[in-house]
Amino acid sequence: MTPHRVAILALDGVTPLDLAIPAQIFNTRPETPYEMTVCGLGSTVTTSTGFSLVTEGGMDHVRAADTVIVPGYEPGREPLVRPSEEALDALVQARERGRRVVSICTGAFALAEAGILDGLHATTHWLHTGELERNFPSITVDRDVLYVDEGDVLTSAGVCCGIDLCLHLVRRDLGATAANRIARSLVAPPHRDGGQAQYIPAPVTEAGEASLSETRSWALRHLDEPLTLQVLARHSGVSPRTFMRRFATETGTTPLQWLLGARLGKARELLETTDHSVEQVARECGLGTAANLRLHFRRTLGTTPTAYRRTFTQ
Repeated sequence: MTPHRVAILALDGVTPLDLAIPAQIFNTRPETPYEMTVCGLGSTVTTSTGFSLVTEGGMDHVRAADTVIVPGYEPGREPLVRPSEEALDALVQARERGRRVVSICTGAFALAEAGILDGLHATTHWLHTGELERNFPSITVDRDVLYVDEGDVLTSAGVCCGIDLCLHLVRRDLGATAANRIARSLVAPPHRDGGQAQYIPAPVTEAGEASLSETRSWALRHLDEPLTLQVLARHSGVSPRTFMRRFATETGTTPLQWLLGARLGKARELLETTDHSVEQVARECGLGTAANLRLHFRRTLGTTPTAYRRTFTQ
């Protein structure tokens, strides 16, 4: 495989977990093409928790990388300190060369300072979405998402949403099977639906209410069956109206949107790992017909099941 160079730009005050997520996911493995380098302005960088880490590369690695990732930095501080001009210049040059530029959490502020997010949709940690919106009015800030994909510019919400974004990148690059394999090694869900609104402080759950996770797990095992709102509510032992309300609170999305995402995820893996016909894949994932599967592939992925299979089974 042709090497895909990933540069993680650790700014002063970098959040250790924000940096560790892409370092773990894009770590060099025999089965993936990634070559990962942690970069900084000097040989060491001080983290937000006080310890220092040694960097392997400098700004030359950032400019030459295929994907540049900026983890969050200075969590909880407002306003965030503007990164050095040298770091911003390296980001600008990487983008001008057509490289993919990615931020995790407050790393979005570095991309914003470099002008990379101008005219685009973006997100950051929910604590800082207001600051991003005020300081950079040319950016459309999406507050209730886990990440935003604008093609070659991607941003994630707070901290652990970096896992969702990095797995999304692997899924884009190598397909669902590779992303699922890495997710299993992290003991993380391959894909989470909903947005960070579900993590913003909210009123305490009413007494006696329990999680709907058991029903969601059951639904994943029965995707090939008709799963209506009434069926799901009956499984969880509540009324459809209560189920809708609690489902949205827990996941940030609706039951039908969640089901569609789960069914498309299963379809992608079946296309990659089996030789089943498109019609059979559509039945097994619960989308009914090949025409319906093609429709949702076009709407969601911008491709066809056949083209997807050709790309990710080579």
